[in-house]
Amino acid sequence: MRKLTIFFITLIAILFANNNIIAQIKVYKGNSSYSSDVICNLKDGKVYKKNSSYTKDVLFNIRDNKIYRGNSSLSSDIVVNIKDSKIYKGNSSYSSDILMNISDGKIYKGKSSYSNDVLANISNGKVRKGNSTYSCDIQFTIAGDVTIEEFVAIWWAVKYCY
Repeated sequence: MRKLTIFFITLIAILFANNNIIAQIKVYKGNSSYSSDVICNLKDGKVYKKNSSYTKDVLFNIRDNKIYRGNSSLSSDIVVNIKDSKIYKGNSSYSSDILMNISDGKIYKGKSSYSNDVLANISNGKVRKGNSTYSCDIQFTIAGDVTIEEFVAIWWAVKYCY
């Protein structure tokens, strides 16, 4: 009985120590942090509508550096795939199919690295238009740390689902 109790205490401690296991990362409109301004949320490799965690509300899911529509795992439902900070159309890996790339906290159009081609910049969870540093240019706020794949799934949800 004592071993079982120690096991459960250890399991609970691990779950609370690793926020990624139980955490839900919320994405807010602009600079907001109000629950009414949640655009989408990320949990267990899936991006859900608003505050939902229902299967029917999955916008995208992340598997093996690929972003799929809804809960699908079909290759025909791959929206983008990510390789070396480059985001490719569908399941492609051709340089002509690079939609954007992420470097030093900036999202660039296609293969570009020119300042004129910055779509957005990311700083402290805030995603701003172009090279802007103004608070009025915050497109959305991510309340938590995300991987590049998770960020791309969130980007796609914010940009193309709302």
